[in-house]
Amino acid sequence: MSEVKLKPAKSKKNNQMKEIWRRFRKSKTAMLGLILLAFVILIAIFADLIVPYSEAVTQSSMRLQGPSADHWFGTDNLGRDVFARVVHGSRYSLWIGVSTSVLSLIIGGLLGAAAGYYGKAIDNVIMRLTDVVMTVPPILLSLAVVAALGANLRNLLIAITISCVPSMVRMVRSVVLTVVDQDYIEAAKSYGSSDIRVILKYVIPNALGPIIVTTTMNVAAMILSAAGLSFLGMGVQPPSPEWGALLSDARQFMFSAPYLLYFPGVFIVIAALSFNLAGDGLRDALDPKLKN
Repeated sequence: MSEVKLKPAKSKKNNQMKEIWRRFRKSKTAMLGLILLAFVILIAIFADLIVPYSEAVTQSSMRLQGPSADHWFGTDNLGRDVFARVVHGSRYSLWIGVSTSVLSLIIGGLLGAAAGYYGKAIDNVIMRLTDVVMTVPPILLSLAVVAALGANLRNLLIAITISCVPSMVRMVRSVVLTVVDQDYIEAAKSYGSSDIRVILKYVIPNALGPIIVTTTMNVAAMILSAAGLSFLGMGVQPPSPEWGALLSDARQFMFSAPYLLYFPGVFIVIAALSFNLAGDGLRDALDPKLKN
């Protein structure tokens, strides 16, 4: 009997996934975003195979050499290969973007789910604290946190996560509020299910669509935030080849060696654009009614 019950549920889930993929494929911009995203991810995964990391940090006498067959993206003011630095910089930027988005989802998701599910005093306390934090612009909040803790990769992750949590709390709370009034939630409570079980088994799974889309699109914002902080010298520190740090190093050579700005800048745009396009297509695929 148990096997007979499981098969229709599994088949229904597979059909839903196929339908979501079919709608996603219909969007040319979404597929472009997916292709660009795959391109950036593959570069980050196979960075060591593409070019050794040593070329990204080893100095040489060939300083400020333009793009050539030996150095595809040229060399910087210390003779380091720009192509190697851009390729390995993808690991830093993607790691920062994905990890901060996931951390903010966990923290903000738990707080937002608690606020939306319990309401009343808990909701008031969480949302008032969220409102206080949101009075400070995210970039200024990140700068303040990094200035207080010190400029390094760990503190950069902490700062960007803190700046992203309030918006995630509000988003998750609004989604949970639309779910908690459904009949199946009341039925689960009437059967004696604990609040934690109801939240984890019924509330969050039925709110996953908007949460996944928001998290995906947040990665792009986090990559740009990390690049901005590194550009200001408050993020990843030299000689680590993070894209924002590469732009910061290239500022003084923007007229004499503009290629130092072009390549990391283009990759930042590609990475951010890929997540935004894929996230936008995923939103329309999960809920076609939202499409304009």
